[in-house]
Amino acid sequence: MKIEVVENVLKYNKDQADKNRNLFKNNNILVLNLLSSPGAGKTSLIIETIKRLKGMKDIGVIEGDISSTYDAEKIKKFTDNVVQINTGGTCHLNATMVEQAVSKMRTYHLDLILIENVGNLICPVGFDLGEDYKIVISSVNEGDDKPVKYPPVFIKSNLILLNKMDLIKISDFNQSFFDKKIGELNPRSEVIKLSCKTGIGLEKWVKWVLDRCKNKNDL
Repeated sequence: MKIEVVENVLKYNKDQADKNRNLFKNNNILVLNLLSSPGAGKTSLIIETIKRLKGMKDIGVIEGDISSTYDAEKIKKFTDNVVQINTGGTCHLNATMVEQAVSKMRTYHLDLILIENVGNLICPVGFDLGEDYKIVISSVNEGDDKPVKYPPVFIKSNLILLNKMDLIKISDFNQSFFDKKIGELNPRSEVIKLSCKTGIGLEKWVKWVLDRCKNKNDL
């Protein structure tokens, strides 16, 4: 009986995710689902992306947290098209939460929606939100063993970002080990190494986003 309940929840979520996907497609909106553990730099990446795409792309942000509006308030300094989702204890966003958030956004002119999922490398990866791409952000200060400890999120992600490269020289982070494990788990995924603090790699990240915006609009 428990298995049936879980299957029903996942099916309901998948049905809503498909509706979200159709909405995004019909409005030519690229949607990126950002996944990471707490403190890896999702909010900083969103802010730097907004700053670099200002005047080029209209961006909306869905901010997911268990509680508080702290990160959303930071992002509102750079765009007012931000919707906060407080899950009240749930460790991930789901497709219905995203549908409700999108209904509160000004979507008629949007090119891009960035979804900051709840900080967690386990639960969010199992829930389709209707996004175009799942992107996992790992960071140097977390250590090089995250692909070994949390393989599903790395396997299912379309892009892997290694953040806080400015700390690489003062850490014991083994880049070769990290790259090797990523290659074993998800050889098709590109890895972009960057630092939101110094700007290293952000140009490459922005180009990746712009290329996908263009491809989305060409469909």
